Amino acid sequence: MLVLFETAAGYAIFKVLDESKLQQVDSLYKEFETPEKANKIVKLKHFEKFQDTTEALAAATALVEGKIGKSLKKVLKKVVAKEAHEQLAISDVKLGGVIKEKLDLSCVHSPAVAELMRCIRNQMEALITGLPQKELSAMSLGLAHSLSRYKLKFSPDKVDTMIVQAISLLDDLDKELNNYIMRCREWYGWHFPELGKIITDNLAYCKTVCKIGYRTNVASSDLSDLLPEEIEAEVKLAAEISMGTEVSEQDIGNIRHLCTQVIDISEYRTQLYDYLKNRMMAIAPNLTVMVGELVGARLISHAGSLLNLAKHPASTVQILGAEKALFRALKTRKDTPKYGLIYHASLVGQTTAKNKGKISRMLAAKTSLAIRYDALGEDTNAEMGVENRAKLEARLRYLEEKGIRRISGTGKAMAKADKYQHKSEVKLYDPSGDSTIPSTSKKRKLEEMKQEEEEVVTPAKKAKKPKREPETAEVEGETSRAASEEPPKKKKKKQKKELEESVEVTEPTKKKKKKKVKEEEED
Repeated sequence: MLVLFETAAGYAIFKVLDESKLQQVDSLYKEFETPEKANKIVKLKHFEKFQDTTEALAAATALVEGKIGKSLKKVLKKVVAKEAHEQLAISDVKLGGVIKEKLDLSCVHSPAVAELMRCIRNQMEALITGLPQKELSAMSLGLAHSLSRYKLKFSPDKVDTMIVQAISLLDDLDKELNNYIMRCREWYGWHFPELGKIITDNLAYCKTVCKIGYRTNVASSDLSDLLPEEIEAEVKLAAEISMGTEVSEQDIGNIRHLCTQVIDISEYRTQLYDYLKNRMMAIAPNLTVMVGELVGARLISHAGSLLNLAKHPASTVQILGAEKALFRALKTRKDTPKYGLIYHASLVGQTTAKNKGKISRMLAAKTSLAIRYDALGEDTNAEMGVENRAKLEARLRYLEEKGIRRISGTGKAMAKADKYQHKSEVKLYDPSGDSTIPSTSKKRKLEEMKQEEEEVVTPAKKAKKPKREPETAEVEGETSRAASEEPPKKKKKKQKKELEESVEVTEPTKKKKKKKVKEEEED
């Protein structure tokens, strides 16, 4: 039986001298306690040494993927093919299947073979001659580093630590700049308070203060290289009628020194931003296309590294940076946040408040794909990011404009529309809506209203008239005819008189009843 043994230095093929010992698997290690005993069980037949680390890496990756490398194929054809009748003991079943298929060699893998490999590894220095321990350990270390780089697709150019440090420094510089500018405006404001309201740009303000110093020097100084003509004229006019206090030369010197610090920090900040932009395009081009340099760098900084960020799912990327709000919402059983750091991306910012949640969710899904492609992919182009961004922009336009396209299983189906039918109805133009002036005069409207009120009131009064006796019916009929012939004003006067007479008739009857009740009580 032959044994194929892989090392970091090369391939070794051993011949088993006593195969009966392999049957005693539990006690096999006792036969390899010393180099002398080990040489009685196995004997080195051939050792194929690797020329360099590149060859070793190629052989190791081929073994990991279950393939036969060039060097292994060469060894097997040279040594094992001569003794094709013997079996070949191997450590990987998948590799054995490939060897049997391509070279037609019978391969063996069993617990006894695995124990034999372990024992050979224990006495490797004594069994493989001409291989010093220092050389073997150095090759093992180099191969381990190369193999781990290959597995993780790691490139030494992709150092995301620089991005984490750069974005942290950029945030610190912004805070310091704000503090310095506020102090500078407040300090110089005691001498020339009007300048702060006229010049709103902070960098231009500091450069102007450095150039003019005292406000009395404004008239003689030329500010055309710093300010537009209109603002320059306004500054010169304000300097003549300024209400500021007088300051000493030492004060102006310190204010100027502070302004130079602000200018230097601003210039360094722009330089740092350009550096961060270039590093982001080199390390994570697809992420940069999707969310921008600053948001992408903050996401990497928050996760710790690009590889850690690639391990996060899309739902975590969406709310990364809003952990406090998330746990507060879970604790109080309220709605969880829809976005974290991704809110500052341009795609989310340009949407309406109604669609921000939808767009942030879709952007997080595409961004997580871009992050994994940047972290673990071999290519360094931004084609995937550009394509995904175009899809998101198309989806955003659909949500904003509410187009005729609907979402279906494929995302490409058109919405069904009813068949157009031409209607031959002729619509006439209505001119009543052109003018806001009422068509009838107010006086006419008032008169019509009065007549309607009179018509409503008169039948109510007729209903309340008391029943008349049949004797006087003829007389009343004559009077009513006469009344109808009279004008309406006289009618109203007669109705009032009749009502007053009916009231007078009822009053004496009430008095008589009261007298009767009193007399009965006295009796």
